[in-house]
Amino acid sequence: MLNFSLTRPERGIDHQIYLLNQAEDAQNLDLSDQELEYIKSELKPGSFVSLSRKPALSVASMPEANDYKGWEKARLLATKVAGINKGISLEIIADASEKAMAFAEGLALASYKFNKYFTKKEDDSLQSILLSGSFGEAHLQELNAVVQATFLARNLVNEPLSYLTAKRLGKEATKAGEKFGFKVEVLNKKKIESLKMGGLLAVNRGSIDPPSFSILEYKGEGATNEKPIVLVGKGVVYDTGGLSLKPTPNSMDSMKSDMGGAAAVIGAISAAAANKLPIHVIGLVPATDNRPGLNAYVPGDVVKMFDGSTVEVLNTDAEGRMLLADALAYAKNYKPDLVVDLATLTGAAAIAIGKYGVVAMGTAEEEDFHKLQVSGNTAYERIARFPFWEEYDDLLKSTIADQKNIGGREAGAITAGKFLEKFTDYPWIHIDIAGPAFLNAADHYRSQGGTGVGVRLMYNFLKSKV
Repeated sequence: MLNFSLTRPERGIDHQIYLLNQAEDAQNLDLSDQELEYIKSELKPGSFVSLSRKPALSVASMPEANDYKGWEKARLLATKVAGINKGISLEIIADASEKAMAFAEGLALASYKFNKYFTKKEDDSLQSILLSGSFGEAHLQELNAVVQATFLARNLVNEPLSYLTAKRLGKEATKAGEKFGFKVEVLNKKKIESLKMGGLLAVNRGSIDPPSFSILEYKGEGATNEKPIVLVGKGVVYDTGGLSLKPTPNSMDSMKSDMGGAAAVIGAISAAAANKLPIHVIGLVPATDNRPGLNAYVPGDVVKMFDGSTVEVLNTDAEGRMLLADALAYAKNYKPDLVVDLATLTGAAAIAIGKYGVVAMGTAEEEDFHKLQVSGNTAYERIARFPFWEEYDDLLKSTIADQKNIGGREAGAITAGKFLEKFTDYPWIHIDIAGPAFLNAADHYRSQGGTGVGVRLMYNFLKSKV
């Protein structure tokens, strides 16, 4: 497990990296005249130069901008350095700054590997990052926790259904609670049936595995919010599309990732608890797989939801909104200050903005949307806010039930959000993370497979609410 430290590891350092604010600062380093001339001639702003030494040594010139764009450039620069690093321990030598912390974060995130299922595992992955300079223990602990929480989310998304069933997801949430310091209660199928969570149970009807409904709660000492913030995460551990079956190539083959919202909620609360944020936050994770077997729900069915309303099912592949709706209605029990749901909900969101950000909409106050925007920029999980006009409601009207579960081809991401809105009576933000949640190839420090998107975004957002 990768850890940041202010103490030199016993086994020594394999790679040292000097971070410079400008190339001219290289003259202050302990370098030979020949090395110094080489660095002066080759080092450009936002780049790095490596020297053949033992331990290996690189000198990086940091981006000039000290804003969220500059921090992202620092992460990307770190990714390039990580590409040449073959050691398992590394030292960053720099003055403490937001850019230096972003560099360290990018280096750590780029080091992630999911090698659980390899019979022969490489042992050369990065395990420790020593920060030398004026870094403080508090900042180091915070960065450690956020990176570990992101890795947790990535691991959950990368796990196959053969391991990560809905029941197992509840157990993994419980393990995270024990490790990071928050409470977890997992409701079994019998309890879910007694609560009459019709949306979750309908999706589960095609599976031999039972559903679960996990309730996570962290209340930090001196919590500043009287009413809790509730995070809701879509936990579809595998999505075949049900009887509205998905095509396998480039679609169903990555659908173990359809619980990316659940992973983000578990990860964000883990980070908040580990860093002891003075905030009260609750996480709700409805979970099941979506299969076409047994007594699977079918297009044309009418489902009675947890809140008593009815839904005409026209597409069983629009399943995430069915279980999210039950969780959003359940959230009313907490009289929340704000509810945020995260879900790999629609291909429409991914088509609209690709892997470059997440889609958001909802009914929350403008102040919360502004804080979310700033948090997204800070984590570089940027927010594309979609319109939420009332005319979209008409697209969900049903002739036999309170509403349909799909609204047609137009504005698919928005009508999915409009469907969910019917189950809320509180300030609410819906975040569709379908684009960046799972990548077929690594994108700089965003790993191939599960990226853990949403963890850093929501941690920053929760921190802004303190």
